[in-house]
Amino acid sequence: MVVDRAVAQAFYSAVLGWKFRSSSLDEGFVVATVGGDPVAGIGTRRPELVPASEWTPYFAVRDADATAARIRERGATVAVGPMALGDGRVGMAADRDGATFGFWDGYTLAWSPGEGQAPVRLDLQTRDVFDAAVFYGEVLDWAAEDFEVVYRNDHVLVKLRDRVVLSLRGGGVQTSSLAHLRPRWLVNFAVDDVEIAVSAAMAAGGSKPQPSSAARAPAGFSRTLKDPGGALFILTHREP
Repeated sequence: MVVDRAVAQAFYSAVLGWKFRSSSLDEGFVVATVGGDPVAGIGTRRPELVPASEWTPYFAVRDADATAARIRERGATVAVGPMALGDGRVGMAADRDGATFGFWDGYTLAWSPGEGQAPVRLDLQTRDVFDAAVFYGEVLDWAAEDFEVVYRNDHVLVKLRDRVVLSLRGGGVQTSSLAHLRPRWLVNFAVDDVEIAVSAAMAAGGSKPQPSSAARAPAGFSRTLKDPGGALFILTHREP
């Protein structure tokens, strides 16, 4: 969600080669595509809202009302909805650590992390990774779906059909190296050459976050950046 959609479209077109088409959801919402395949959505938000620009993951659910109830029952916050949007129903929430996310019931958008040209992975930056894994596992009913949850030291990997689609990173509340950073979801976008994409981002008005507020990129060849509207995202080298 951005304040100036034209600026955001120009930026991501330069960095990731996206093209854009209109959407049936709303006149202020466009779908980004690569090679004709949808990869993300960009919508317009009111300028008085803070932060002005932010990437938000939406999780597909079978029942938005039941999901909202599970979120509240587990001490988290449902901030918006569930409400009708297009052919589906959508809600916005914050987990127990304050990281925001959306949930979507009904018709789902045609992109998913790890599929085709879509973002390579979603990463949760959190203070207590094991508490987060329990929370999202219960709210999103991972046990009933085809997900495999793998615990590794201070992070958790969530796999779908042997492909990592989510990464939860942090550690215990007292020991987490991310304790000074705001909990948030980050989107990894796969590119063929990270440094070329970083250079394109700098030339198009992007920036590198200051150390005090920067997200810590997962291990591997990746860079965390900020778009002209202030939204954080990660560029990750695309594996063959």
